[in-house]
Amino acid sequence: MQNNQFETLTEALANLNGRGYTLDFNLTARHLVCPELDASFPPDAFEIDEFHRFEGMSNPDDMSIVYAISTKSGKKGTLVDAYGTYSDPLSAEMLQKMRIA
Repeated sequence: MQNNQFETLTEALANLNGRGYTLDFNLTARHLVCPELDASFPPDAFEIDEFHRFEGMSNPDDMSIVYAISTKSGKKGTLVDAYGTYSDPLSAEMLQKMRIA
């Protein structure tokens, strides 16, 4: 799993998109949701291939993380989420799946 190889979130998203991570995923308490596919994926239906963290230069509370995700059915996309104080609560299964070192 790679981490923090990009200077900006925009650069990371462009690179991942160029490598086939073209879908957008949203995080709910128990699933990843892909509006483009009208599908949801429980924790056992996807893998996190890599992630990249970003902290806002002017405000340490402005933190985000981008995940590169592959589903067991072969779909690839990204999830951009806040982390730290403002991130949403997750189920135990999703919390374990989204846990990164």
